[in-house]
Amino acid sequence: QVQLVESGGGLVQAGGSLRLSCAASGFTLDYYVIGWFRQAPGKEREGVSCISSNDVNTYYADSVKGRFTISRDNVKNTVYLQMNSLKPEDTAVYYCAAGSPRESRRTRDITTVQAMCHMPSRWNYWGQGTQVIVSS
Repeated sequence: QVQLVESGGGLVQAGGSLRLSCAASGFTLDYYVIGWFRQAPGKEREGVSCISSNDVNTYYADSVKGRFTISRDNVKNTVYLQMNSLKPEDTAVYYCAAGSPRESRRTRDITTVQAMCHMPSRWNYWGQGTQVIVSS
C-alpha cells in the first residue's frame, strides 16, 4: 500500500515561510523520483520542484527558484518543501507525488528530472494535497 500524506500548509503573510512535509508509507521514498506540484483554482497543475532518487539532481520552476528548497529525510521517509519569501501568487493546493519504479530509474539526470516535473500525467502516486494561502 503506497501512501503519500502532505502536511504543513496554512495561511501566511507575503514574505513569510512554510515548510511542507510529505510522509511516505508502503515504499522506501529515497528510491523514487519525488515531485511537488501545485494547483490554483481554475489553473492547471504545475510542477514546483522535483528531485531524483538519492538526491542526485533537483529541479525548480523559475517562479520558485531561489525561494523554495526540496529535501529528503530518509530516516523519517519524508520529503520536505521549504518555502521562503512567499508571494500571493504561491497560493494553491500543494501536492507531493512519486514516480513509478520505472520512471524513477529513468529520471536521473537533470534534463529528465526537468521533463518529468513538467508532465504531471507521468507521476504514479499522489498525496491528498495541502492548502497554502499567502496574503498580501
